Amino acid sequence: MEVIHLFQIGDKIVYPMHGAGVVEAIEEKEILGKTRTYYIIHMPINDMQIMIPTGKASAVRYVVDGGTLEDVLFQFEHGESDQSVPWKQRHRMNMEKIKTGAIYEGAEVVRDLMRQHKGKPLNASEKQLLDTARKIFISELALIKGLTERQATDLLESKVS
Repeated sequence: MEVIHLFQIGDKIVYPMHGAGVVEAIEEKEILGKTRTYYIIHMPINDMQIMIPTGKASAVRYVVDGGTLEDVLFQFEHGESDQSVPWKQRHRMNMEKIKTGAIYEGAEVVRDLMRQHKGKPLNASEKQLLDTARKIFISELALIKGLTERQATDLLESKVS
């Protein structure tokens, strides 16, 4: 019986907390005595491969299209940042946004933390959160636009006001 997979080889996908990559293969692997089917994903930004069990694919999404990306970048550049939230609440809210894997949510976290960092240095946990969110956002931006990591980073930097 042929199994239908949610994603196919060549699909560009985003895995929350890891970033964007391309499905290179769908393989059965035995790990700890259990045989499962995995998506083998190449993550261009860190030039690494990750394996995602096909059963966990509901957390994965396709990269957005160019039109959606342009809207995200417009919101990134022109959207309002709410600086009134105390940092502990803000950290929890930002972490939840990143975990959704939604590009709008992740871009908002990056934008707001980058703006805040321009005003005063971030604490260690927010700095780490910004680094994680930036890598995820840059990985999708680079994959969609066909940019290098450096080019995608420069594009992002040019949009922060």
